[in-house]
Amino acid sequence: MAQNTVEKTSVTLLGLGAMGTALARTWLAAGHPLTVWNRTPARAAALAAEGARVADSAAEAVAANTLVVVCLLDDTSVDEVLAGTDLADRDLVNLTTSTPAQARARAEWARERGVRYLDGGIMAVPPMIGAPEAGGYVFYSGSWELFERHQQTLGVPAGTTYVGEDAGFAALHDVALLSAMYGMFAGAAHAFALIRKEDIDPAALAPLLADWLVAMAPAVHQTADQLRSGDYTKGVVSDLAMQVAGTPTFLSTAEQQGVSPELLSPYFELMRRRLAEGNGEEDLTGVIDLLVH
Repeated sequence: MAQNTVEKTSVTLLGLGAMGTALARTWLAAGHPLTVWNRTPARAAALAAEGARVADSAAEAVAANTLVVVCLLDDTSVDEVLAGTDLADRDLVNLTTSTPAQARARAEWARERGVRYLDGGIMAVPPMIGAPEAGGYVFYSGSWELFERHQQTLGVPAGTTYVGEDAGFAALHDVALLSAMYGMFAGAAHAFALIRKEDIDPAALAPLLADWLVAMAPAVHQTADQLRSGDYTKGVVSDLAMQVAGTPTFLSTAEQQGVSPELLSPYFELMRRRLAEGNGEEDLTGVIDLLVH
């Protein structure tokens, strides 16, 4: 009877910070032969005990396998680590956090050296790697053919979401989602600041706040629909004029509670500017156009 086994793709991983180590352990646990390298060799010791081959240099690690995954501190680190390595005919997957412009430049850099290139943006923290129930995933952009070839292997540590041939799109999606996250954190910080001096348990407010944010999240679909159609009055429930009229209450409450309005004021100012242009019947979508220049 034929064995129903599939040979696991060998992987080279450059960079063993918290994220790199999490990636490495997941590939090892899934049975993928793994070669690792890190500037600080001591970080590789535990992985060696778990079955990883530890290379003495980045060049040696790159030479070991066709699939080379890079997970370093920044774009400058990628330059420094890959200098002097022979990447010709290699499949390079860069999971280092970068800007869209850096990702596009790296793709061109790879093309000039005969390297097949895929850029990635990790939407997860290390504990989410190798834990499908945690919901972490990685955006990928660049060569579709390369993504398709290695999707199964790349999907071992976390889910995969391909966002286009433009190598900069993974980084752009990454930063776009994280920017929205920080905006949410800013709003939550202001909410907790408002009750900070009161006899209100933050732990009692937290579930109310979380449920409210979840209830408001689907509004992004209406925003997207309005942006696509160009009709910012489509489906409006509370128009811009009404919402601007309510902003003094938020600012007065902050003042009365001894809380700085600096997290809210910039957004309120954009709302007022859009209203001053005669767009009172719109939704809040128009502020996006004020941000783009």
